[in-house]
Amino acid sequence: MSTPDTFKVLLGKLVKTPESFTSEDLKAALNHLFTPDVVLPAQIGAFLLALHNARVERKPENLAAAADVLRARAVEATLEDGDKDFVVDIVGTGGDGHNTFNVSTTAAIVAAGAGARVIKHGSRASTSSSGSADLLERLGCLFVPPTLGTVASIAPDPFTFILAPHYHPSLATIAPYRKALPFRTLFNVLGPLINPARPKGMVLGVAERELGLPFAKSLLDGGVQRALVVCGAENLDEISCAGDTWVWELRDGQIIEAKLHPEQFGLPVHPLIEVAGGTAAENAETLKTLLKSGEKIPENLTPILHFVLLNASALLVVAGLAEDYKQGVRLALESMTSGAAWQALETFRDAGRRASQRQ
Repeated sequence: MSTPDTFKVLLGKLVKTPESFTSEDLKAALNHLFTPDVVLPAQIGAFLLALHNARVERKPENLAAAADVLRARAVEATLEDGDKDFVVDIVGTGGDGHNTFNVSTTAAIVAAGAGARVIKHGSRASTSSSGSADLLERLGCLFVPPTLGTVASIAPDPFTFILAPHYHPSLATIAPYRKALPFRTLFNVLGPLINPARPKGMVLGVAERELGLPFAKSLLDGGVQRALVVCGAENLDEISCAGDTWVWELRDGQIIEAKLHPEQFGLPVHPLIEVAGGTAAENAETLKTLLKSGEKIPENLTPILHFVLLNASALLVVAGLAEDYKQGVRLALESMTSGAAWQALETFRDAGRRASQRQ
């Protein structure tokens, strides 16, 4: 039986001997944490601090264990045509401090316009001015929560966005404590690993190079077939337009560490200041201009255009639609200039409006 006293034993082990705190201990602690009225408020704060100090997220077995617990408690989802499609996602852990344009969300839409089936799992902003959900809301998208007690069905549209809090109600119990603390913990980086759609391919950005290999191993353990875990040299959780990006490629059950550079995509380098983001409203206008200008994308948006092409190309390679990054860039640019990317976004927006009217 779970009680404050049994949690106290686990907490003591994490604080006093973190080196002996195993992934099974972490699972037990999280199951205590997410069981109503078991853990005392003081214990929650102490646990979050202990997680931060022990840096448990640097061990892949801990990432996998925590993801297992949260997936088991998540709202169940089923994919229409899921057996036919190679579903992909592009997402970052956040926390890089650069406040760049919403490149992963835009790249997801562009890749969808190029033929990928993208199911993006995200939330509202926590460390930037505009999170993926904030941006999409400004573009008129609605996020309809699944009905409790039922299996959520995800339609086979090119682009779908699922709002993390709708599928992970257990995280709501600790949200006020996390917001009150001035540091990040394991929970800040788990989002990319707990997409209910269980994508087969991923581009996953991390803001610390030390997290690259642990995340790649966790994706492998979680059943992901192809992935690029990336970390820009500036500790950017995207493929960087400013220079080198560390990459851990998962393919055929193997993980290979390498570097990427815009040259490999046939693109020039741009400093990060040229791809800085604004408010959700400002970023939404930029996205509209990128996707609705055809071949006349304004020259002042060239750095952001190239930033999007880098990341969309990588996702198309992971999806198996591009043989290399240069072909990925060509496919991504065609998706933008032809209007296919905008159509993918409109399909998602219209589906959300219809679902909202049915409720």
